[in-house]
Amino acid sequence: MEKDQIFILKDRGIIYINGEDAKDFLQNIVTNDISKVSDTFSCFASLLTPQGKYLFDFIIIKHKQGYFLDCEKNQVNQLIERLNVYKLNSKIEILNLSNEFEIAVISKEKFLTLKNSKDFEGNTIKYNDDTVTLDPREKKLGGRLVANLEKLNLSLKKLGLNSEDPQKYYDLSHKLGIPQVNTKKLQNKIFGLECNFEELHAIDFKKGCYIGQENTSRMKNKDKLSKRIFSLKSEKNLKEDNEILFENKVVGKVLISEPKTFALIKINEPSLNILTTKDLKCNGFKVNLIEPNWLIENR
Repeated sequence: MEKDQIFILKDRGIIYINGEDAKDFLQNIVTNDISKVSDTFSCFASLLTPQGKYLFDFIIIKHKQGYFLDCEKNQVNQLIERLNVYKLNSKIEILNLSNEFEIAVISKEKFLTLKNSKDFEGNTIKYNDDTVTLDPREKKLGGRLVANLEKLNLSLKKLGLNSEDPQKYYDLSHKLGIPQVNTKKLQNKIFGLECNFEELHAIDFKKGCYIGQENTSRMKNKDKLSKRIFSLKSEKNLKEDNEILFENKVVGKVLISEPKTFALIKINEPSLNILTTKDLKCNGFKVNLIEPNWLIENR
């Protein structure tokens, strides 16, 4: 990602949760600790099933007296429907503001030139009255600008940036092992920990109860994690549910095939050290796991 580039993500949506119970409402249902979210810090979080399986993920950003949820636009309505299930008597309103705000991404290097910016995931500042957050999953994904549609062009001009094809941004996200498109393909299929949510700072194991917390904590404490999602590099286009083989043994399957390929991979037999350095097969074609940044850094 170049310093003078900006990527406008038309496929992202904004949900706004507002009201006197907004903080407690989110704290009781999502995987991360909402008490840490402030004008200077944003977080990545997920909404799981009661069994701890993936439903939605989003970035939570403080906005006025409530919270923005930055999520996939094509899942906004489904996510709002799910949030309303848990609303009960909470004094909150849940609004779809996707037609009023847009998400744009700038490089980490550009973010760090802005006043009051700091070099850590989730750092949040104001620029031209809009919020900019250094991606709380992985700071190499840059700063996320949540801009009112009427002010976006003004911000672009002030920042002196050139709008680029967002596919370049999603190429980087794939290289870093972070699915952001077609994540509905993961729903009810894999556990939150299998999504690498611990490594992407989406789970706070000290916060107490949330939906899916019991199974998530049990998997963590008993070291029951045996599979993880990984980006795949392939010679050919793959299809969902295609099996991944190593030495004729099934070690995983494709969960997301488009626009970028992600697969759920067994991580114990053989070890990740072997799987990430050897050629795998899918439908007779060579495929390779792409090592995510968190795995490289933890070696």
